[in-house]
Amino acid sequence: MKKKILAGLLSLSLIGGTCTADAARYFMQGDSKGVKTPYGDNQKAANYVQAGDAKIYYEVYGAGEPILILHGGGVGSPYELGKLIDDLKKNHKVIIMSTRGHGRSEIGNSPLTFEQKANDALTVLNTISNAPVQVIGFSDGAYTAYKLAAMYPARVERIVAIGAGTLKAGFFPDAMKVDDLEKIDAEFVAYEKSIMPEPERWQEFFDGYMKFWHNMSVGKEIFGAINCPVLLIVGDEDDHAPIITVLEAHQMLKNSRLCVVPKAWHSAFLDNYKVTSAAIFQFVNSPLENLVSSKKLDYNSK
Repeated sequence: MKKKILAGLLSLSLIGGTCTADAARYFMQGDSKGVKTPYGDNQKAANYVQAGDAKIYYEVYGAGEPILILHGGGVGSPYELGKLIDDLKKNHKVIIMSTRGHGRSEIGNSPLTFEQKANDALTVLNTISNAPVQVIGFSDGAYTAYKLAAMYPARVERIVAIGAGTLKAGFFPDAMKVDDLEKIDAEFVAYEKSIMPEPERWQEFFDGYMKFWHNMSVGKEIFGAINCPVLLIVGDEDDHAPIITVLEAHQMLKNSRLCVVPKAWHSAFLDNYKVTSAAIFQFVNSPLENLVSSKKLDYNSK
């Protein structure tokens, strides 16, 4: 089965343990890579907020300027970004959330929409601060960051978007089956069901989720509405967000710069953490006034 179908939309993902990270592992992998905190399932840091018709789970770590972390979708989890969270929380207040239908967050009963995803994130932010925040999003999370910045520009100071470019309807498949995931990684499915508030609805969620992304298009309407600085990160072997789509987004954004990570797939932050983290930390720690856009060049311009 192709990676695109396995991940649905977005991510080579990880899952968190219940009390420690000893049981945490990547989807289809076995190494926690030294991440000791079970992000997304840390009962010592658990919080919930009602967002529309769903109760959303979130955690907060560290102190300093706030950064919201938005994980990948489908089989995504905050734990997939665990190494980055470990490093960010040393100097920042890091807010992580499980998006609806993922981990300990509820699914709700209303149809999934782009606006809903942004409003869920805003509801979590409103529990922490009314000040502008930085947002780091991976794939599904990056698209949510775009929509959040477009809808609520005063709340987003800057964005790091990993693996998310322009998107045409029909690019992603319209179905993903829990049974197929179980054949590949039964432990992952069993774990997710053990922490989900409504495990009996997981296939129902996937049905709506995949149809949403199968029909989704993202282009100039969204990117042209974003005013804050954006760092675009893409693996040079990303088949979920091919480089050309990220280049297109780069051209449409008012203030952006681009980092292409060598020998990296969609999960560039896992495949080449050194390069990815260097780009992220330079961006998030720069004074806002220094984040001037890279020059937009025409194709074959002189």
